[in-house]
Amino acid sequence: MSHTPHELTEEFPDKLEQLHRLKETDAHFRKLSDEYHEVNRAIHRAETNVDPMDEFSEQDLRKKRLTLKDQIAAMLS
Repeated sequence: MSHTPHELTEEFPDKLEQLHRLKETDAHFRKLSDEYHEVNRAIHRAETNVDPMDEFSEQDLRKKRLTLKDQIAAMLS
């Protein structure tokens, strides 16, 4: 288990400009990005025991984060 946050800028370092542009111009992308950020933050807080949760809940959040990341990657390509 990694305690490193998976920020979108770290996941897509070669797409920084496109990430910024889409957040400003595409409401759906902005919603996905905001939701990814919220889920990612919840996972990080669970991993670091700031907000502990059961294994199944954390696993569900990880799946949700992956789904969001896949959707964001598709919009970036």
